[in-house]
Amino acid sequence: MADAKALFEWRNDPMTRAASHNTAEIRFEDHLAWLESSLADPSRLLYVAEINGEPVGTVRADQSGGTWELSWTVAPSRRGSGIGKRIASKLALSITDPVRAEVRSGNIASMRIAEHVGMRFAREVDGFLHYERAARDPYGS
Repeated sequence: MADAKALFEWRNDPMTRAASHNTAEIRFEDHLAWLESSLADPSRLLYVAEINGEPVGTVRADQSGGTWELSWTVAPSRRGSGIGKRIASKLALSITDPVRAEVRSGNIASMRIAEHVGMRFAREVDGFLHYERAARDPYGS
């Protein structure tokens, strides 16, 4: 909850909203309720990445039916620095189940992140590109 304000500001950033399923601005009270619920949800992993104590991005995985859906946001001041690839890779490597992501068509940075973590384009539905990675062997064989 200590990162609630930063996560809220990143979520309402115009570029973040443009890339999201829900493009509307959200109220802080609604964000706090979502965050509290997210932190209590055992089927959701939510991490905030920091550099020298400064929050720089967030990555999330939601489990449903044996597959994890990944999503990520980079602090507006840190976009273009490779943080998105680093945080999404760290989480994706920790998951051996299948993973997926939905990326708004035209969001080149997130398309590259999805591919960087081993996902491949599967299909486009309603302006969102669906990326998938099959389950992986935890021992690398």
